[in-house]
Order: sequence, then structure tokens, then C-alpha cells
Amino acid sequence: MLAELPEDAATGTIAGIYGEIRRLWAVPYVSSLQRHLATRPGWLEWSWSALAPAFQSGAAQTAGWRVAADLDLPELTPMAAADLGLDPGDVQTIRDVCAGFVRVAPVNLMFAGLLRCLLQDQQPSGPGWPADDWTPPAALPVLPGMIDVDTADDGTRGALLRLGTDVDGTPFVPGLYRILARWPALLSHLDEALAPMAQAPEMATARAALLRGIDAAVTDLFAALPACQGGYVPVFDDRPAVLAALDTYRRTSPEMVIFGQIIGNGFKSPQ
Repeated sequence: MLAELPEDAATGTIAGIYGEIRRLWAVPYVSSLQRHLATRPGWLEWSWSALAPAFQSGAAQTAGWRVAADLDLPELTPMAAADLGLDPGDVQTIRDVCAGFVRVAPVNLMFAGLLRCLLQDQQPSGPGWPADDWTPPAALPVLPGMIDVDTADDGTRGALLRLGTDVDGTPFVPGLYRILARWPALLSHLDEALAPMAQAPEMATARAALLRGIDAAVTDLFAALPACQGGYVPVFDDRPAVLAALDTYRRTSPEMVIFGQIIGNGFKSPQ
């Protein structure tokens, strides 16, 4: 797995940035993208100092959420909660988990796209955004903890790795699946149900539409992004590794948007 700085280990400036991200993303956690950047000296601080105006204004979040909401997605064969050993409370928690990733992933795609522009030596010089009273939506409930892939039982670990991806020989399992692994019957069902769906042509179409919309929004936002205010610049020897991490999130974040919506909407309505 990619290295991460846990939220409970963050101090000083990084802890402050984590708090801003939680507030502005409107979720009770910081994503692995920013937790990974925080392990590289200066990278999260530099990235946030340059990109924060796009998020403090709400412009980046609004653009990302709008793109995600416009996708035409296939539907999962409706799941019966009782068949998976789930009660109504479990189903609501699972829907909240999915909603959290659907909320976060488009914003992370915006963050990664803007950061990529910086790493391609584009220099922001836009007018910025007028100060206003944009307020993030209410934060979603605190989510259950993630299952540790390395210490999970063989069946759970195998399912998670099949649902995950590979980054230069290192397994990467998105957090959505690591949380849903708390319900073994659900994880087993998704292990079987999502594989054929992932190969369906309409999934490729939805993914392409999402990335196309995000890229267009990133271009517009970067043009408005004000000039960087200086300060600490990280060691750019890390640039290839950071770009590789951004490539990973560009592959996995669309899956979180798409499958998060599909899973969250996949339960049969109560009779």
C-alpha cells in the first residue's frame, strides 16, 4: 500500500490542513491522496498553499460534484439486505459509506488535476475568486474503520485484492472496499457482481465522461487560480513518484464515483 500519514499522527501545519480538508470536502476524514502527500516532506504544505483558493471558494468541489452527478450509470442487480445478513441500520451505514466516497472522489480528482498542472510547470496567475459566504454541505457521519488488507483473513484479503489494483507491483485497495469488508457477505457478493460490470462498455463510457468533465473543469479552474504565494518548495526529486501516485488516483477515483453510486443505490427498497 502507498505510505500514508494517519490523521491521528498529524501535528502542526499538516494537522491544520487536514482539518481544512475535512471541512471543505464535507466528510469526517482525510483521503489517502492527501495522507500520502503528507509523508513526503513539504509536499502537502506546498500543494495546499497553491491550491487552497480553489477549494476555499467552493469552486473546485462544486465543479467536481456537478460532473459526477451527470453520469449515466448502469444498475447493480438489486440486493436483498436479509440475504446478505444486513439489517436496516447496516444498509444505512453502507449507503453513508458510499455517499462519502461519491462526495470525496470527484473533489480529489479536481485536487489531483490541479496539482498535476503545477507539476507540469504551469504557473497560476488568475484573478482568484471573490470572497463570499460559500458554506460546505453538512458533513456525512463518521465512517467505520477500514480493514487492514495485510492482516485480514485469506478470503477477505483475496476479495479485496481482486477489487483493488496494482501500482508498480504494490497492491492498492481503495478505501471504499476496505470499509465494506466489514460485512463479509456483502464483500463476497460485490467480488462476484462488480467484476463483469467493470468490463461492460457502459462503464468505460461513464469513466471517460467523468474524466473528460473533470479535465475541462480543471482547465477552467487553473486559469482562475491566483499566483502562488511562495514559501517552502518541496524536493522535486520526488516529482516522478508523486505523478505516479496521481496516476493511481486517476485510475481509482472514477471507480469510487461510479461504483459508490451503483452500490449505494443497489439495495432493494423495503416492502
